[in-house]
Amino acid sequence: MVAHLSRLARLGLTDAEMEAILPQLRAILAAVDRLQEADVSGVDATAQIGGLYDVMRDDQVDPGLTAEEALANAPSHEAGLLRVPAIQ
Repeated sequence: MVAHLSRLARLGLTDAEMEAILPQLRAILAAVDRLQEADVSGVDATAQIGGLYDVMRDDQVDPGLTAEEALANAPSHEAGLLRVPAIQ
């Protein structure tokens, strides 16, 4: 079971790591099985238990760097652009 999950997740676990994980995985699956026993017949289905509210801040424009300021510490630049080694 652990070897199959390891392959699916592309974890590359060693045999020793798989042996160590097996009891933990069994404990997790047992906990999930216990959840299946809970009587939820009187509980409405829900996707959100708390109130919905916007947790994002409002967008605000802040002054940025000028091109000269941005390139001030660059090791190499030319004509307002960064110079980097070619990738081949």
